[in-house]
Amino acid sequence: MRDWQGKRYWLIGASEGLGKALAEIISRQGAEVILSARSEDTLAEAVKDMHGKASYQTIDISDDDSVKAAAEAVGDVDGVVLLAGVYWPFGADEWDAEKATAMVDINFTGFVRVLGQVVPAMVAKDDGHIVITSSLTGFRGLPGSIGYTASKAGTMSLAECMYADLRKTGVDVQVANPGFIKTRLTDKNDFNMPFIMEPAQAGQVMFDHMNSGRFKRSFPTAFSLVFRASQFLPDWLYYRIFGK
Repeated sequence: MRDWQGKRYWLIGASEGLGKALAEIISRQGAEVILSARSEDTLAEAVKDMHGKASYQTIDISDDDSVKAAAEAVGDVDGVVLLAGVYWPFGADEWDAEKATAMVDINFTGFVRVLGQVVPAMVAKDDGHIVITSSLTGFRGLPGSIGYTASKAGTMSLAECMYADLRKTGVDVQVANPGFIKTRLTDKNDFNMPFIMEPAQAGQVMFDHMNSGRFKRSFPTAFSLVFRASQFLPDWLYYRIFGK
């Protein structure tokens, strides 16, 4: 069990949905939480629901200067949880250049920007906790998800590389790969979403993972088996099942 009392955790992408739900859980454990997102109004409302010491800091993780300014304002932290993301469903046959670039720039490159501001300090003091949120979609390419799935595969690989480098240090690295969570992003989908979870339910799973010694958690467990098993299918069979 991790000691949360008096720790400072910076959650990016925490004004609503999964991020806010996780921040509430962490706050109940006695940690100070700093919530970040782009909308100041939404952040201010979210902070009101926290149970302990809480504050907010606006950030646009697609902008280098905004990330640097936010990291400087937040200061030293014990942990950072990356949850920010944008999503529009479309495939390569309906390519939207602006939205595809935004998904990669926020969902993946934005994480890299933030980590560049916090990881060196954690490595220097040999202490810290980094949690990266990826997705079950990151295990293998899917139709109709040209920007989102690629960006989540990137975040999963990013976490794996960081864990390979830091696993024998005092800096803990973890990745969480959730399935469908009911948010304004999944509200855009017009298809059936198996095992869809409420934010509070998914937040508890993530918190339990953060308390464990495990590196990777993919959930819901039964649904995750489909994605994890798909990695072992030959291309001809995989795309016959999952391709258009």
